[in-house]
Amino acid sequence: MVHARISGIASYIPDGILDNDMLSKMVDTNDEWIMTRVGIKTRHILHKEGAGSSYMGIKAVERLLENTGMKPEEVELLICATSNPDYRFPSTGSVIVDGAKLTNAYSYDMEAACAGFLVALQEARAYVCSGIYKKVIVVAAEKMSSMVNYSDRNTCPLFGDGAAAVLVEPTEDLSTGIMDGVFHVDGWGRDHLLMPAGGSVKPTTTETVEAGENYLFQDGKAVYKHAVTNMLTSSLDVMKRNNLSADDVDYLIPHQANLRIIEAVAQRANFPMDKVLVNIEHTGNTSAASIPLCLDEYKNKLKKGDKLILTAFGAGFTWGAMYVVWDI
Repeated sequence: MVHARISGIASYIPDGILDNDMLSKMVDTNDEWIMTRVGIKTRHILHKEGAGSSYMGIKAVERLLENTGMKPEEVELLICATSNPDYRFPSTGSVIVDGAKLTNAYSYDMEAACAGFLVALQEARAYVCSGIYKKVIVVAAEKMSSMVNYSDRNTCPLFGDGAAAVLVEPTEDLSTGIMDGVFHVDGWGRDHLLMPAGGSVKPTTTETVEAGENYLFQDGKAVYKHAVTNMLTSSLDVMKRNNLSADDVDYLIPHQANLRIIEAVAQRANFPMDKVLVNIEHTGNTSAASIPLCLDEYKNKLKKGDKLILTAFGAGFTWGAMYVVWDI
């Protein structure tokens, strides 16, 4: 029997900065309003012409290869988690594999919105534990700025761009690695967080563009309520299944959606904020990329053997939590 472990991590965020003062010149908002409600000061934006989510994903994967010393041809599978694919087809994963010269890797995209990294990590775990693949990269790449309406004061302060990648490999040490995960989906929530047009239900037309239906829409109150409840319950569920209390867990790493959501989940789960990893103030909500971006930022703080709870909530509604024992 083997476990799957995260054996390497890397990330990429673009140089472009969009701060609250800049936003206040674009839409009726200000720094105090944004910080009070969501806790975001700046977000990174990819401005490079002709570059999409794959550009950042390639950068993250190249850094991962450099960090781990792994050769590109050794990678067997790359799973790309994104809600912002370069194209409707081909897959963004195929573009990343080509750009990073992963000549022997199979690849595909999976889409679970802000929960995408956790779902892709569960898939990678399954491949590794089954023995099908031994070297799997999970990359979450999100050019969120591509779907944001910068005239909507309720959503445009929230989102930033970025990508992060992890290497998943087998380990015979059953006390470390990706230990457990719980996942849920409830399609009832789809009308509260979606892009109304651009899919097969409502294809893009001049009318949908003029109506702003090709941008992200979010019902903030409904999303806040369900995000807090579902990230909390899934975290508690995976902890209970593994006989863990908040005292046993070294760090909670939640999806970086909104500082108020993070604080509410932490408080209700009895985690002091010094045991919660947060970077939303300078990254914004990067959807599926937010948890691995946060992990990479704090990787020098994490120690081998640290017990981590990762939790996320996204459109669908889709949500879940994972128990990971850090092994880098």
